[in-house]
Amino acid sequence: MTPPGRARGHSADDVARAALRILDDDGLADLTMRRLATRLDVQPSALYWHFPNKQTLLAELSDRIVGQAPSLLRGSGVAAEARALRDALLAYRDGAEVVSSTLALGLGASTALDRLTAAVVAEGFSPEVAGRTATTLLHFVLGHVWHEQQRLQYDSVGVVAPGAAHLPDADFAFGVDLIHRGLQAMASAPTATTP
Repeated sequence: MTPPGRARGHSADDVARAALRILDDDGLADLTMRRLATRLDVQPSALYWHFPNKQTLLAELSDRIVGQAPSLLRGSGVAAEARALRDALLAYRDGAEVVSSTLALGLGASTALDRLTAAVVAEGFSPEVAGRTATTLLHFVLGHVWHEQQRLQYDSVGVVAPGAAHLPDADFAFGVDLIHRGLQAMASAPTATTP
């Protein structure tokens, strides 16, 4: 018996692309399996042929969002990797929320963390220190972008307090630099130890 979704010729890629369009157009709250099925003109049960549940679909979307981070040349640095991840998250409405929730569930690929870790290792740090630093950077990037995206949504409906200071680019660069300088200071301290 041919599964219902296959009868219409939809692939997992078709489903994921349609889901990304809904995410970008309407946000995570409106990305439901029912709405996605309607967009693809199939029954909701047809979607489960490709993705057994919504969490696995979101993990696929997370991987695609992070995969949009531009490939950077080796040696481009920690700050460049953090900026590339930020740009990828900002490219999709609620991108940070999707990636953050997927990571919290232990789903999806570890591409973002791997890239940040590699950038720290390239500066001569041990894999353990690099992993901890990359985790800290990843949490900072996700949190910062999540707030940026919430602010954009609030701005669009006029609920942000007038005159509220908001310098996302400068604030982001400052935060990444603060973490990076802290790492470098730790390495240059005469009694530098890893907890």
